[in-house]
Order: sequence, then C-alpha cells, then structure tokens
Amino acid sequence: MSRVGKKLINIPEKTEVVFSDQLLTVQGEKGTLKRNIHPEAALEINDNVIKVVMARNDRPSRALQGLTRSLVANMVDGVSKGFERTLEINGIGYRAELKGEDLVFNIGFSHPVNFSLPQGISATVEKNTVIKLSGIDKELLGHVASAIRRIRPPEPYKGKGIKYAEEKIHKKAGKTGTK
Repeated sequence: MSRVGKKLINIPEKTEVVFSDQLLTVQGEKGTLKRNIHPEAALEINDNVIKVVMARNDRPSRALQGLTRSLVANMVDGVSKGFERTLEINGIGYRAELKGEDLVFNIGFSHPVNFSLPQGISATVEKNTVIKLSGIDKELLGHVASAIRRIRPPEPYKGKGIKYAEEKIHKKAGKTGTK
C-alpha cells in the first residue's frame, strides 16, 4: 500500500463530506468543492475520518491511492482553512495594482499587462510589489500563481521579475572586462 494513501484524513468541525457516484462534495466555512474520484478508488467516511480504499493492490493503484488521498486532503483543508500564495515583484519601477477583479502589472514592457483572476481566487496587493493570492482550491491557486509568474519570470543577472516569496534566485556573474 501507499504510505501517503494509508493515512487517514480527519474531517474538521463544520465541514460536510458527501461521496456518491464517484463524485466527492466537500462543504465548509469557506465554500464548496466538488471533484470526480477515479473509478478504481473508493472513499470510506465514518466517525469524521476519510479512508481511501483501492480495488486492486498493484503499483499503479497504489500511486493512485496516494494521489487521491492528497487531493481529498487538500479539498478538506481548503474549505476549512483556505490556501494562500505570495508573489513578489523585484525591479525598479515594477509594480502591480488591483482594479476590480483584474491585476494590472507595470513590469518593464511598453504597455501594462492585465491579468484577470478566475472565479474563486482573490488577490490583495501590498506596497505595490507584494501580491497575496488566496482561495479554497489549491490546484487552481497554484495554476494562477504560476501564470502570473510566467508574465515576467525573474532573470538570473539582476533578479528582476515576478517570483514566489519563498523562491531563491541564483544570480549569475555578469561580464567582466579583460585587460
């Protein structure tokens, strides 16, 4: 069995989990998430604990069990606590601002770049250079943060661009003059 897949998922208070016809619905304080579960996986829900059970015990099924357990655990955490991701903008004159549901970036291009936030993701901008994204769906939050970073990834010489707050940029040495 998968080590991750064997772990039980505790359901917090004020969180409701329903599993029927391979559709998992998790409802909590922050919202509701739905996901189709793979046909070979089954969930056993009793006494505020979720257990992932597989139909077979071969290598692909064990991997699928760990994946299913992680996805379900992220759904339960998302509707109860939520997730947050922080991005930083580095560079002179580089900044971002929030206009309604759009983020507007001025990051060295000849034009401002507009980025529309999808449903379920909210953002705040602090000091024009720190963007905090939050939402209940961890997968969607990661995709949005990655898409924002792709607008202007950090370059390796001065570190200018958009990076994750915990990301470390390894800078390269610049050109040196020879005599």
